[in-house]
Amino acid sequence: MPALAYGALLGVVVLWGSAFPVIKIGLDGLGVAHLTLLRHLVASLAFLAFLIAAGGRLRPRAADLPTFALLGFLGIFVYHTALNAGELRVSAGATSLIIASAPALTAVFAAWLLRERMSRRAWAGSVTSFLGVALIALGDGEALRFDPFAGFLVLAAVGTSLYFVLQQRILARYRPLETTAFVTWAGTVPMLAFLPGLPATLAGAPTDALIGAVYIGVFPSAVAYTLFTFAQSRAPVTRVATMLYGVPVVALTASWALLGEVPTPLTLVGGAIAIAGIVVVQRARRAARAAPAAPARPEGVR
Repeated sequence: MPALAYGALLGVVVLWGSAFPVIKIGLDGLGVAHLTLLRHLVASLAFLAFLIAAGGRLRPRAADLPTFALLGFLGIFVYHTALNAGELRVSAGATSLIIASAPALTAVFAAWLLRERMSRRAWAGSVTSFLGVALIALGDGEALRFDPFAGFLVLAAVGTSLYFVLQQRILARYRPLETTAFVTWAGTVPMLAFLPGLPATLAGAPTDALIGAVYIGVFPSAVAYTLFTFAQSRAPVTRVATMLYGVPVVALTASWALLGEVPTPLTLVGGAIAIAGIVVVQRARRAARAAPAAPARPEGVR
């Protein structure tokens, strides 16, 4: 992997991992609706600046507006609203581990929507990952019980998984930065329903909550997605995916440092099982895609 791509991915892992405990800080002063809206108003302005600096398009083709509206609804509105709602009761570290299961869901949705072939090993890896998520949800807290708020995090994982599958249809027509900016703007539009009461909330919010909202809007949203698209253009997708397994590690460490959260043993076991299942899924999908790529060729053919 080129050094610049490696450095960009390290930045992505640190920024995305740091977002989970900072969301907790923002929720304490802003609540789910206003934190979600403020983050994406900040991110939208940041993406506008990035596109102007990069000389990118500032609006999509009219024919693609419905596609961006759907992607924004799933990948931005549903994902971030459900993520923030889940973090009201689920620890930041456990949240990051549940969200890390998204690649397993992505494989299932790709098999369903894109008719990608899914081997028995991939199915087994997906089931393993889901069992790990169940253990995380069961073991996060002082008593062994399933917190219903973990269901919001599963919904968030479903939203982002559908987004990653469906965005394949649009990436060929837009640069990655343009795609991410347009999706972010489209997902911010339905969040405008959260506008009532925002000025009063901002006036009464503690400084650390406001700083946290601006931070996650600029860095984990705009900067990290820009670094991610840069890395995607410079490194194999399998290397990129492997690096992202470090996000929960950063999230758990940052949650301990910023919030004093210590994951339970069952949460750690469930996280290890979930990530192991994802590794199996990724390897099975890679093998399935590579299998027909190297057909036997007649002697002398180059």
